[in-house]
Amino acid sequence: MMTLTEIKMSMRWGCFCLFSLALAGCVNDDVSDLTQYIASVKAKPKGPIQALPEIAVVEPFVFNPEGLRDPFRHVEKVEEEEPIDISSGTGIVPDTTRRKEELESYPLDTLQMVGTLTMDERLWGLIKASDGTIHRIRKGNYMGRNYGEIIRILGDRVELMEIVLDKPGSWIEQQASLQLVE
Repeated sequence: MMTLTEIKMSMRWGCFCLFSLALAGCVNDDVSDLTQYIASVKAKPKGPIQALPEIAVVEPFVFNPEGLRDPFRHVEKVEEEEPIDISSGTGIVPDTTRRKEELESYPLDTLQMVGTLTMDERLWGLIKASDGTIHRIRKGNYMGRNYGEIIRILGDRVELMEIVLDKPGSWIEQQASLQLVE
C-alpha cells in the first residue's frame, strides 16, 4: 500500500514526464521559411542614406549679474512712479489733494472684474487685484493710476473716466473699462 506522500510524488513524476513528451513533440527543426524571409530582406536594394542636418551654431551667452537685484531676496520697498508735474494749465486737472483709494496703487491692466453684487438696492463691482485680493467698488470710487473715476457699473463691465497727461501741463479725459472675466 502506498502512502499519501508516495502517491503525490508519483503523480508529480507522471505530470513531468507527460509535459516533457508534449514539449518534445513541439520542437520543429524546419526553419526554412524563416531562412528564406531573411534572404529576401537582405536581397532588397539599399536606399540612399540621407545627409545629416547642419548643426546650428549657438552663440554663447555670458551672464553678468553685477548691478542686478538678487531674485532670491525679498523686495523691501516697492518702486514708486516718478511724481507727475501738475502744472497750472487750463482745463481738466486731476484732484491731487484728495486721499487716494487702495485700487489707485495698481495699474488698470493688472485689475480684473470678477463679478457684481447687489446690496441695499445698489450694484457693486467686484475687482480682483494682482495680489489676489477682491475689492468691492461702486460708482464714484477711483481705481488705476490715471485718476480713473468709476462712472458706471454694469453686469459685464465697469466703465471709468481717466485723466491722463496729454502734453506737459495739459490733461485730457479718456474713457476706459474693465470687462468681466469668465
